[in-house]
Amino acid sequence: MITTELCAYSVEACLTAARCGVSRVELCASPWEGGTTPSAAAIRRARRVPGLGLQVMIRPRGGDFCYSDEETEQMAEDIRFACAAGADGVVLGVLTPDGEVDRVRLQRLVAEADGREVTFHRAFDMARDPLEALEAVIACGCRRILTSGGCNKAVEGIDMLRRLVEASAGRVEIMAGSGVDASNARLLAATGVDALHFSARGWRESRMRFRNPRVSMGGVEGVPEYAVACADESKIRQILRELETCER
Repeated sequence: MITTELCAYSVEACLTAARCGVSRVELCASPWEGGTTPSAAAIRRARRVPGLGLQVMIRPRGGDFCYSDEETEQMAEDIRFACAAGADGVVLGVLTPDGEVDRVRLQRLVAEADGREVTFHRAFDMARDPLEALEAVIACGCRRILTSGGCNKAVEGIDMLRRLVEASAGRVEIMAGSGVDASNARLLAATGVDALHFSARGWRESRMRFRNPRVSMGGVEGVPEYAVACADESKIRQILRELETCER
């Protein structure tokens, strides 16, 4: 069966993933920024969830993937901590101002992982030339690439996903992500990718009875103050059922 990975923004989501039988999680913070490095406690507690592979996001901030020397040092230190805490691997991506894979920084960060798996995340989809980026990521020693085929959603990038699978020739794993759900899981699996990455995002209503409508803590329009993003167990199970069907 194809490998499955849940983008998990909490330890609770990790527990849900394990309960459903997901292969591994990518543990992140800050869903509204597309994922940043999670807290030390979250990493440690996620590692205690039995039977679940743990990949830790290494991203010091939201925004682009062109990092300063100081940010690179922060990423290196986060990698060392995640590995010491027992992570199976780390997830990161670095680009040059010209939209190429930053080989110098990437090689440094892969070395910090000390043999653990390194996933090059969807910074890949922001690169100028995906096939050139593919070769750079392979040369730097990454284990896998998370990609939507250069499009906003993976289902829109199916042709490129197929090209990447063919061009990679087994030298690096290709994992499809972004907008993966039960309606397209089988279609994406048929491209030959090694894994599917999904968030199965849902909402848990706040337990607050008193609610102040005049204050927005983040100041971002459209982000609810009294609901919490979570992993929807029913959505996860629907995706897994679809994949089981296509394996038969």
